[in-house]
Amino acid sequence: MFNSKLYIPRAAIVENVKELTYDTRLYRLKFKYNCKCKSSSVNDFKCGQFVQASVLGAGEAPISICSSPTAQEYLELCVRDVGRVTRALHKLGKADELGIRGPYGNWFAIEELKGHDLVFIGGGIGLAPLRSVIKFVLDKRDDYGKVIILYGARTKEDIVFADEIENWGKQENVSVFTTIDKPQKGWTGHVGVVTTLLDKIKHAFKYKAFVCGPSIMIHFTIKGLLDLGWAEEDIITTLERHMKCGVGKCGHCYIGDKYVCTDGPVFTYAQINEMAVEV
Repeated sequence: MFNSKLYIPRAAIVENVKELTYDTRLYRLKFKYNCKCKSSSVNDFKCGQFVQASVLGAGEAPISICSSPTAQEYLELCVRDVGRVTRALHKLGKADELGIRGPYGNWFAIEELKGHDLVFIGGGIGLAPLRSVIKFVLDKRDDYGKVIILYGARTKEDIVFADEIENWGKQENVSVFTTIDKPQKGWTGHVGVVTTLLDKIKHAFKYKAFVCGPSIMIHFTIKGLLDLGWAEEDIITTLERHMKCGVGKCGHCYIGDKYVCTDGPVFTYAQINEMAVEV
């Protein structure tokens, strides 16, 4: 049976725009109307899910929700200007309107990991979907153990959520390590790709590891974690495919016997191995 609600976007209003880098912005959104009661509450998503964001005349694109479900009245999208749709999104300002379909996909099962120590490894804008989980964990700090965050960017100008990263490292039992790919004037921190930070967690192989970033970064990070002794089921990552419809109908993201948009985008490395997919 045809379900039109899967395909019709809801109107959302830009509540605030924050410049994160020279090409990346953070959009805070509220829905214009709630389906049932015309309330502004949008707390109906989970960490790791995505939406299809659309601008009239430009099209739509899948974008991960980067806010935490613990934030009751809004959702946030981190948007990098990389194409027609994201460029159109970058032209939007406060009080402008866009379309939102979703949320779609599965999620990081963080609520099932209470009591665990956690490692988050992000590369570039890959920190955005991890931010949702990190903020969730920090908002429910007593439910989780130690937290280690490893983050790498190409240059210091490419670091997203720089102020938040600094604040995360000030919290109890939270360790944060950042790096940039090559030496740069004004940068006094670690230099090297994010995998060069793995020695910071060489004794933490009983943690649960969340990995998100460019494909090549995910590939070498997972290889490094396995070499350190991590179990495949303890490595949790995301797959990126062209998720055109978001609901498993168009087939663009079909791999093996899975649709990334509905069965993913979150998978353990053990699940990815079963799918015979190389990351």
